[in-house]
Amino acid sequence: MYPDRVVSGMRPTGVMHLGHFHGALKNWVKLQNEHECLFFVADWHALTTHYDDPSIIEKSTWDMVIDWLAAGIDPAKATLFIQSKVPEHAELHLLLSMTTPLGWLERVPTYKDQQEKLADRDLATYGFLGYPLLQAADVLIYRASMVPVGEDQVPHVEMMRELSRRFNHIYGKEKDFEEKAREAVKKLGGKRARTYDELRTAYQQDGSADALAQAKAMLDESQSLSTVDRERLFGYLEGKRKMILVEPRALLTESSRLPGLDGQKMSKSYGNSIGLREDRDSVTKKMRTMPTDPARVRRTDPGEPERCPVWQLHKVYSDEPTREWAAAGCRSAGIGCLECKQPVIDAVLKEQEPMRERAQQYLDDPTLVRAIIADGCEKARALASETMRDVREVMGLSYR
Repeated sequence: MYPDRVVSGMRPTGVMHLGHFHGALKNWVKLQNEHECLFFVADWHALTTHYDDPSIIEKSTWDMVIDWLAAGIDPAKATLFIQSKVPEHAELHLLLSMTTPLGWLERVPTYKDQQEKLADRDLATYGFLGYPLLQAADVLIYRASMVPVGEDQVPHVEMMRELSRRFNHIYGKEKDFEEKAREAVKKLGGKRARTYDELRTAYQQDGSADALAQAKAMLDESQSLSTVDRERLFGYLEGKRKMILVEPRALLTESSRLPGLDGQKMSKSYGNSIGLREDRDSVTKKMRTMPTDPARVRRTDPGEPERCPVWQLHKVYSDEPTREWAAAGCRSAGIGCLECKQPVIDAVLKEQEPMRERAQQYLDDPTLVRAIIADGCEKARALASETMRDVREVMGLSYR
């Protein structure tokens, strides 16, 4: 039985904007206070679409980590690291590829979708076809129980579950499992061993969920068991064999409600974004020149808020009285568009202010960021090494 653990990553492909904050980083900040979290820079994943021009990756990596810290990610609560600095990801990816049916990769919904969206790039590579497998390795290597994703990424998590299940089915056939499990039961001590057997019988014969819960709690509390024996007894309890890789579940997150300056999804490629730490004057200028309802040609022309990109930002940043004031003033031409924009401008600048302040110490002293990542990589490698030790053993690659 492994602890609840959250793993998530982002590709370093450019400057982060407020859409990233509302779409993912706010959730990461919340999760770090609730679970053990590992957040990584997915630099190998960036190469799946930018292999021909990797020049942006290193700078974008350090900028992105500063953005994470600016957004409130706390290295004392979460482990931050760079994917390529933990080579065990690549090893597990390779070993998983030995048992992964080709059809599983070809059926991933985003495979053909991304090929169509990125038609200007050469995506006829194994790296692009196999990126869901590398994505699975990124999560499975930490035996994570949860992966925060939007609806569109659920198929990827389901594939991780299938890969874990298939691997455990093929390699989780520990030799003399039952004999070793019975030896582990004895280590519980006479009274606890009898209780374990009674609860196991109640669960396996009668399907008692209460008995299962009691037995698991007893195993969690037992100080006399090694990690291997505890895991073995969990498997014996449920009628399974050895579990090497954990099946993660999708932790559904709300998709970002933050539109870009033109009303479309905020994206650097659309030229409609506001950088996470963008200069105050630049933000103000961008927002003051935002397009509004095209019906409001003159100041005296009434408008309709639902046709206006500014109104979409009011929905995110303004309280109910402010929204009522903006809607009524727009429809009656009682206020001008610049007046309508000002509360949103003020709210965006207020949101960014602590981010700029938190980022400044890392901009002044980049060695702080390097130290955080070095520490995170060390912690991540220790966890990854534990998993790979077990993976190599069951695949006959331990060579002791």
